Amino acid sequence: MQAHKFDEQLKTSVLSRLQDFERRESSKPDLRDAAVAIILAQCPASGRPSVLLTRRPETMNRHAGQYALPGGRVDAGESQVETALREVREEIGLELTPLEVLGQLDDFETRSGFRISPFVMWCDHQEDLRPDPAEVDAVFHIPLTELDDPSVPKLSTAYAGDSPVLSAFIPTLGHEIYAPTAALLVQFRDVALRGMHTRVAHFEQPAFTWK
Repeated sequence: MQAHKFDEQLKTSVLSRLQDFERRESSKPDLRDAAVAIILAQCPASGRPSVLLTRRPETMNRHAGQYALPGGRVDAGESQVETALREVREEIGLELTPLEVLGQLDDFETRSGFRISPFVMWCDHQEDLRPDPAEVDAVFHIPLTELDDPSVPKLSTAYAGDSPVLSAFIPTLGHEIYAPTAALLVQFRDVALRGMHTRVAHFEQPAFTWK
């Protein structure tokens, strides 16, 4: 397990590996476009590099109480990266710019009918972190060491489909998270931190995420 520091060396390394990665786009028709942000930031408590993860309020109509990356549906006239940046601002009050986007991972087709485009972003300022209580119940800093643990990912029998369900136990949360969020974080770890060309779009999602 590699010990990372939140510094320019990490930023340069992640940027280089994402530039070398040939992402795969989804061209499946009848999917709604969405974008999410995998934000690399420094944990205020420990100083360790981490990624930001949110928990949705129990009052939401869809995916209530689930852990998620900041993101949402692409609005008319928006590019995918514009959506990701807007959702980061609206959900957690963080102002990031296109200059802080390091790269992009594979599209992920969800059972709920979305084509998710993930963007990796760098954040060295968190003083403006202001979660919108209507969309975010809490924001968590997930240390990179937890993603780098040998127990990640966990694969289990799927309710339907030929591929297993991908999940990951996250000690900071005390819970497992599941695909698509877990799958995107595993690809981020393998591509951005390990220099691998792992694909995750084939992994199945648990039935509770289908709606």
